Amino acid sequence: MKRLLLITERFTPDLGGLARSATRLVATLCQLGVEVDVVTWSRYLQPGEVLPPEIDTGFRIYRIGLYRHWDMTMPHTLNVLEWLHSCRQYDAVWGHYLFPSGFLATWFAELQGIASTVSARGNDIDKEMFPPGDFARLQWTLQHTQVITAVSADMSRKIQLLSGRDDVLILKNAVDTEIFAPQQATREVTQESLGIAPGEVVLGFCGELREKKGQQFLLNALTTVRNQHPACLLIIGEVRASQESVLQFYATEQPENAQRIIVTGHLPHPQAVAAHLRLCDVYLQPSLWEGMPNALLEAMACGCCCIASDAGGIPEVVIHGENGFIMPRSQLHKLGEAVLECLAMPIADKSRITQAARDRILTEYSIAQEQQQLQTVIDLL
Repeated sequence: MKRLLLITERFTPDLGGLARSATRLVATLCQLGVEVDVVTWSRYLQPGEVLPPEIDTGFRIYRIGLYRHWDMTMPHTLNVLEWLHSCRQYDAVWGHYLFPSGFLATWFAELQGIASTVSARGNDIDKEMFPPGDFARLQWTLQHTQVITAVSADMSRKIQLLSGRDDVLILKNAVDTEIFAPQQATREVTQESLGIAPGEVVLGFCGELREKKGQQFLLNALTTVRNQHPACLLIIGEVRASQESVLQFYATEQPENAQRIIVTGHLPHPQAVAAHLRLCDVYLQPSLWEGMPNALLEAMACGCCCIASDAGGIPEVVIHGENGFIMPRSQLHKLGEAVLECLAMPIADKSRITQAARDRILTEYSIAQEQQQLQTVIDLL
């Protein structure tokens, strides 16, 4: 049995796709017979504090308190990793996201003479290669880790250009298609309980709302749609604190429309997320840059009619007019018009598209598919 140390900036119960993908990967690795220890950072602990391990089914979680800056957090974490390795003797280290996790995993593995792998997940290429990101550190990580995985072909191509390597593996995100499904017999959240009025069109977004996710385009779309239909914007998740001023400005300019923004707050259980996705008439993913958004895959698995931008790997899963709709990032100011066109579609056409969306997820983004891809990675370490 291989013993693996996985380093990730976020892990359940943290918010966002990075935490969800890390948690899912660890569970799948355990099913493949790998013994996994997880190291993750927390803003809710004292700087440098290390909690006793949380022992979950098949794996341990070590949480470390963040210092104010990485120049303190990284050396301290390296000390913790050395202590863990002296006790546990790992065969390999996995960095989930290129920085900080990927760099630290690769450097630690080099120091210890063990195998390393890093997974590029989201905007860790598109963001980190530009200031204030550290291009040299990014490139060093890509060139020195033993195995690189990317969440999309788009990201794989960018990694090849940056590193000169031609051995990047594509490790797709995956969806639990039993939880994320069009219908469930379990008790569901209701429109009434959320304050959604009868007859309102529900525009959906899932995740942490912020600028890179196209926050302004979502607000503009709500305004456009409400000019013709009663509608609300259902944010399944939270608004990043630094972006709340954008909502406040919208409320000043569009007070009536702003009252129809419903924010659920963080939903820790995937069953609750799926139940809310099933309430959406149209799911929107107007991202400015992306890897392969978990939330979009989950919405497609739930049979939502999805409109997304052409950012990152999105065009690899959404085929325009077949299983959803793609908008160029240069045209996202017309998102509201696209929603109105979607709402005007004949029911039969919409049903065909939403069924094709779920079929795409079942075929290429299932847990079983991810398990096969992960086995390939493990065999290389």
